[in-house]
Amino acid sequence: MKVFIIAGEPSGDRLGGALMAGLKALNPEVQFDGIGGAEMQAQGLVSRFPMDELSVMGIAEILPKYRALMARINETAQAVIETAPDVMITIDSPDFSLRVARRVKAACDIRTVHYVAPTVWVWRPKRAQKMAKVIDHVLALFPFEPPLMTLDGMVCDFVGHPVVAEPQATEAEALAFREAKGIGSAPLLLVLPGSRRGEVERLGDIFGKAIAPVLDRHPDLKVVVPAAGPVADVVLEKVRGWPAAPIVLDPRDMNVDAARRIKRAAFRAADVALAASGTVSLELAAARTPMVIAYKMNWISFNIIKAMALVDTVTLVNLVSDTRVVPDFLGPDCTPEKIGAGILDVMAAPEAQQAAMEVTMQRLGEGGEDPGLRAALAVLSRLPSKGQADA
Repeated sequence: MKVFIIAGEPSGDRLGGALMAGLKALNPEVQFDGIGGAEMQAQGLVSRFPMDELSVMGIAEILPKYRALMARINETAQAVIETAPDVMITIDSPDFSLRVARRVKAACDIRTVHYVAPTVWVWRPKRAQKMAKVIDHVLALFPFEPPLMTLDGMVCDFVGHPVVAEPQATEAEALAFREAKGIGSAPLLLVLPGSRRGEVERLGDIFGKAIAPVLDRHPDLKVVVPAAGPVADVVLEKVRGWPAAPIVLDPRDMNVDAARRIKRAAFRAADVALAASGTVSLELAAARTPMVIAYKMNWISFNIIKAMALVDTVTLVNLVSDTRVVPDFLGPDCTPEKIGAGILDVMAAPEAQQAAMEVTMQRLGEGGEDPGLRAALAVLSRLPSKGQADA
């Protein structure tokens, strides 16, 4: 069985890695081709080009790289057509993925699966209709998404969110982390400025200034910044001007397993976190770490998205739990003053988020079957008879 699989950013790479592991468990003879990062490469993928080339977010941010992205879209679609896999799986990154799918479907009838349903419940609800023209099967992370996809003619399976299958640090590991880093019993603020270079560059100074009012109220505050490998150099440069002498966790200094263990311990040890908007809010919820979410993008991108938005929050914990207990500061509200005040509010009443985090994890499948395996089963169960026979 041949699978062409595509991811365009770190969160998609994690999904892809878990899905590939599931497919290998069910069909040890499966062969992979496509584009992905470290997680997918660890499962045997030889990426056709660096996944980082596709990690662009925001309408205005894409424009300067439009020609290069279009070249990669055409190159990838042609590779799919020429290799004729049993299935093509695209993971999130719809601006890239669906353009590839459109070109593939125009040339042949290769089965197409898209992992991560478009957030039609947030904005641009007609995206599902357009997607249905080129996608045969959708794998959904959230339980309320399948009905929205099937309305537009696509097969859709809820497979759970991979965050529920990730291991969590123990209390002993959290305490050991505090001792090893000289934190002791001091209040600990975890700061996560993003996994993309553009995010860190936009948010780094804002997040650093937001620490100041928290430090005024809590002079013994300690700050830990887990850096994503591809942007660790930018993080290190940015934190030089921050107060509280932040401790940067640089994964480049460690092997992959050690880096993950230390990051998990930091999540569990933290009293509160400040994070860029994205799936990291679910990672924090899995660790039961109260949080504040903030994000600033290009002014044009923000205003276009805001005009189309169907919800009043982008924080996944709020959306999945049907609450608004996690404060988020977006666009013009992403200021050091507002963020700092939000952090202090959460530190004063951290228990306010606990119930919402519990509900979120339960709804995403915590305690159930591994989402990567569920996704693999869904892919194989929907293949035509030849694919099923191969499996």
